[in-house]
Amino acid sequence: MERLERILAWGGVRKEILFLALSAVALGCSIAGISPFPFDMAWVAIVLCGVPIILEAVIGLVTAFDIKADVLVSMALIASVIIGEDFAAGEVAFIMQLGALLEDLTVAKARAGIEKLVRLTPRTARRLTDSGEEVVPAEQVLVGDRLRVLPGETVPVDGVIRAGQTSIDQSVMTGESLPVDKGVGDEVSSGTVNQFGAFDMEATKVGEDSAIQRMIRLVRSADAGKAKIVGLADRWATWVVVVAVAAAGLTWLVTGEIIRAVTILVVFCPCALVLATPTAIMAAIGNATRHGFLVREGDALERLAGVSDIAFDKTGTLTLGTPKVVEVCSCFTDYDRKQLYAWAASAELRSEHPLGKAVVSCYRELGTGEPAQPEEFEMLPGRGVRAMVEGKALIAGNGALLKQNGVPVPESARSAAEHCLAEGCTLIYLAVDGVLAGFLALADTLRPDVADTVRGVREAGAEPVLLTGDHANAAHHIAQTLGIQTVRSDCLPEDKLDWIDGQQRAGRQVCMVGDGINDAPALKKAQVGIAMGGVGSDIAVDAADIALVNDDIHALPHLLSLSRRMMTTIRCNLTFSMGLNFLAILLAMTGVLNPVVGALVHNAGSVLVIVNSALLLRWRKK
Repeated sequence: MERLERILAWGGVRKEILFLALSAVALGCSIAGISPFPFDMAWVAIVLCGVPIILEAVIGLVTAFDIKADVLVSMALIASVIIGEDFAAGEVAFIMQLGALLEDLTVAKARAGIEKLVRLTPRTARRLTDSGEEVVPAEQVLVGDRLRVLPGETVPVDGVIRAGQTSIDQSVMTGESLPVDKGVGDEVSSGTVNQFGAFDMEATKVGEDSAIQRMIRLVRSADAGKAKIVGLADRWATWVVVVAVAAAGLTWLVTGEIIRAVTILVVFCPCALVLATPTAIMAAIGNATRHGFLVREGDALERLAGVSDIAFDKTGTLTLGTPKVVEVCSCFTDYDRKQLYAWAASAELRSEHPLGKAVVSCYRELGTGEPAQPEEFEMLPGRGVRAMVEGKALIAGNGALLKQNGVPVPESARSAAEHCLAEGCTLIYLAVDGVLAGFLALADTLRPDVADTVRGVREAGAEPVLLTGDHANAAHHIAQTLGIQTVRSDCLPEDKLDWIDGQQRAGRQVCMVGDGINDAPALKKAQVGIAMGGVGSDIAVDAADIALVNDDIHALPHLLSLSRRMMTTIRCNLTFSMGLNFLAILLAMTGVLNPVVGALVHNAGSVLVIVNSALLLRWRKK
């Protein structure tokens, strides 16, 4: 059904473009005096472009007494036709429909994100019974049921691990790309993915209470309160209509010349007023596209101009989302850092864990050769690896693995490890022949020029904020490095949503920049959502108003300044168009302007508005 609606919507746009093309040709023939038919060719534009405007105005008035700009346009059209000024009527209709099409093309909406999120919901579950294991639909799982989750499977419901060790990819909930080690007693959430080890769990939250279903509800409801900008021409339409009709009626009564009254209606037709906003938006969108931004919501730049806070996700947004070895610490002089690094790379050579792969990748980047192949290798889900390398028995993994194998941690090593942990690093301990040799510290790396980006955002008039699902140490270390004052760590999707809602209640407008599925509700809720289009999930991109095509956020300050420059251009356009209209109405009242000249005057105004808007295409922040 939704696909059919998209096809019909595109068919409607193509029809509008066709009608505008035919109308443009017809108006050109009218100017040139070409008329193969027994009527003025301008009537083609009147019928194709004018009739829909009149119908919409009548329907709005009759059904809801809704006075919009098309009411005044309809009055001008009808008045022009009555006095025989067919060309004036046709060109007014053409310009109004052109403005409407420009606006329609900038407000297309994407709703595929919720569908993709729904598809993340597990369909089946492995339920354990007295007679064995059975596969049942996930919606049939009850609280207290015992379930088994194999490597590579999605956790079907929320629950607690009762047996087994594993690593869970929780990026759907927290945005963090690294798996989290889990053991007996740890909680797991529906929609997360089991990476390496099988485990048994007890269901605690099922159906609509599960984490993934809560996420779906958040995304569906997040933008319900997002204010949509009302077209300025429609916002002012009521009093514009009153002024125009009053002026025309008064002029007719005083002078007795209906031609003057009609001229007033024609010159007051708000063509430039209607074109003022969409032309500036289209030009600004073109500028943004040249800087790597895909604007997916027509009024996104208008909303962006008013934001006071720009909230950043951490992993994949401010950082590259890939861990790097930042420190190699040797605990004994018997093994230097180079030897320790080589053994760790060899031990992790066959590992499927992202941290293990990062160790091998970083070692290779040193250019010191390939790690030695292990003679023996064993993956220990949720803990690390065990390997035999060059006759040495190696274990590489977390603190729990050391404790399990009875490997003590000296105080000097413990102090160095705590220092790295305080900076948000993840540690891989390495024991050789049952003795701790040292550890490797891994951390996510900042994107190039991200510090300049954060500084530029602040200079552009917005306050940078960090909202992340990562733990406090990593979050505060990144924030301190970048000079970000406001930090919220350990955020679940609803936590980000609540913070944005609180800011909005306090009268502050928030722009959210993120990349993960867990950011989708916040991207929807924020005044403006900006998603990383390359590394970001499809669901995050679909939830956002703007997508960063190349994931390079250094142009974000330019986009913020561009949006504010665009609003300045729109205000200039509106001031000029209204000033021109009032001047023209005075000239029409005194008989200086007739309908045709009046039409040319407001056409000139429309052209100047378009030219002024076009300057935004090449605008760059100085």
